[in-house]
Amino acid sequence: MSMTQSGKLNLDSPHSTETQGGKTDTFQQVTFPTPFPAGSSVIVQVTVQTFNGPETPGVRLHDVTNTGFKIRFNEILGGGVSADGKHTTETVGWTAYTV
Repeated sequence: MSMTQSGKLNLDSPHSTETQGGKTDTFQQVTFPTPFPAGSSVIVQVTVQTFNGPETPGVRLHDVTNTGFKIRFNEILGGGVSADGKHTTETVGWTAYTV
């Protein structure tokens, strides 16, 4: 049986672009309202729902578990060229579900 949860958060990025894989000390922890059952395969999808800053806020996720996930912006410029990474506050919606 599939299980779904959703939510939203206000997210900004006061830090420079993170380029080292697995380095998550600048990520924000999101905890699910209800943990998914232990051993579940959890998928998280996110969408930026506002347009407060002129550059594109690339979204990075890490450590998706049955209790939550980590998220941050890595601001990008058009054409895939990295910007400084810093981005103003945007509203981000998320949906998590089991597969």
